[in-house]
Amino acid sequence: MHGALIALFIVIGLVLVIGIWLWATYNSLVTLRNRVDEAWSDITVQLKRRADLIPNLVETVKGYAAHEKGVFEAVTQARSALMTADTPAQAGQAENMMTGALKSLFAVAEAYPQLQASQNFLKLQADLVDAEDKIQAARRFYNGGVREYNTKLQMFPTNLIAGAFKFTARDFFEVEDPSAIAEPPRIQF
Repeated sequence: MHGALIALFIVIGLVLVIGIWLWATYNSLVTLRNRVDEAWSDITVQLKRRADLIPNLVETVKGYAAHEKGVFEAVTQARSALMTADTPAQAGQAENMMTGALKSLFAVAEAYPQLQASQNFLKLQADLVDAEDKIQAARRFYNGGVREYNTKLQMFPTNLIAGAFKFTARDFFEVEDPSAIAEPPRIQF
C-alpha cells in the first residue's frame, strides 16, 4: 500500500510538471506571437505616416515641375501599393517601388533651386527622413521578434506544442533588392 501511494504521488507530480511546462510553453508562444503582431503594427503605422507625407511632398514639387507627370504617377502608384500591403512580402515589394519613385522625385527636385530653398519642401524632406529612420527601427524590431518567435517554434520540444496548437512561422520583412534601400535618397543642394 505504501509503495502504491508513492507511485501515485510520482505520477501526480509528473502530470503536474508536464502540465505546468505545457502551460508555460503555450503562454510564451502566445506572448511572442503577440509581440510580432505588435511589431508589424508599428511598421504599418510608420509606413502610413510616410505615405501621408508623400502627397504633400508631391504637391510641393508639382508646383515647380508641372511637366514631370510620370514621376508623380509613379509616386502615387508606389504609395497606393504601400497602403494596400498586408504582408511583409507585399510591403517589401511596395518598399522597392516607393524607394525608386522617391529617388525620381528627388532627382526632379534637384533641377529646381527655388524648390530646394522652399521651407515647406525642406520641412517635408526632414519629416520624410525622420519617417525613414523610424521605419528602419520598426523593421529591425519586427524582424528581431520574428526571429525569436520562429526560433522558439522550431526548437524541440516546443515545436510539438506549436504544431498541436497551430502556431505558424512568420515572414521577415525583407525587400527584394537590398541595394535599393541601402541608402536613403540623397538630395544635393
